[in-house]
Amino acid sequence: MSFLNLEEKTFVVLGVANKKSVAWGIASGLEQEGAKVIYIVRSEKRKEELSARLLKDREIIICDVEYQEQIDAAAEQIKTLAPNGLDGFVHSIAFANYSEGLQPFHSTVRKDFLQAVDISCFSLLAMTKALKEQFNEDAAIVTVSISTTRMASENYGYMGPVKAALDSSVAFLAKSLSEDTNIRVNAVGASLLKTSASAGIPNYINSYLFAEKVIPRKKALQTKEAADTALFLLSPRSSGINAQTIVVDAGMSINYFDRDVINDCMR
Repeated sequence: MSFLNLEEKTFVVLGVANKKSVAWGIASGLEQEGAKVIYIVRSEKRKEELSARLLKDREIIICDVEYQEQIDAAAEQIKTLAPNGLDGFVHSIAFANYSEGLQPFHSTVRKDFLQAVDISCFSLLAMTKALKEQFNEDAAIVTVSISTTRMASENYGYMGPVKAALDSSVAFLAKSLSEDTNIRVNAVGASLLKTSASAGIPNYINSYLFAEKVIPRKKALQTKEAADTALFLLSPRSSGINAQTIVVDAGMSINYFDRDVINDCMR
C-alpha cells in the first residue's frame, strides 16, 4: 500500500487537454497510485485527439459544462462506469473569451465575463450536484485555482475575479455538503505554470519569467508540483483539510521585494 492510499479508488477528472495540463498531471499521478480514472472532455474532437495519443484505452466522456443536459448525461454514464461509487472529483477547467481583445477591467464585456464564470466556476457546483449521490463516504473534490486573486495583473483580465469566485465557492460548497456528507472540497492555488492554457494569456511569458526572478529558488513552479498537491488533497492523508485553497507558489508571495529584482528595476 502506498502512502496516499489511493489504490483501487475511482476518480473523475475534468479538464485534460494535453500532456502539459495540470489535470493530466493529477490524472497520471492517480493512475500511478493504482486508482481508476474516468476522464471528461469538452468535445468529440478533443476525445478523438486524446484517445489517439495520451488517453488510449481510457474511459472518456464528452461533456460541455455550459449545457446542463450534457452534465446530467455525463453523470448517468459515470454511474455505469463506477458501480462502486466515486472517491473523488477533479475540476480543472477555466475559459476566457476575450471577444473584443484584452480590455481594461472596467470595460469587460458582460457576455464574456458571465461565460467565464459559468465555465470556470459554476461548473464546479453543477458537476458536484450531478455526481453527489455517487460519491462514497469521505470522497474528496479538488479544483485548480491561482495563488492569489488580489494581485491585479492587467494581462490576466477578468479571470482574477472569476477565480476569486471559485475560491469562495470552495468554502460554501464544503459547508453545504457537510449537512449530509463527509465530502471534502479544496483548491490548489498554483502560481504561474507553463501550460498550453497559460500560453493564451497576453504577455504571459514575461510574467512567467518575472515569477522565476521573484521565487526564492529562481525556478518557476512545475506543473507536477501543483498536481502532487492535488493528489494529496484527494487522498485520505489530507482528511483534516477542508474548504481551503492551498497556495503552491514555491515561496513567490514572500519575495516580491527581492533585492536583486529591486536593483534591476531601479537601474
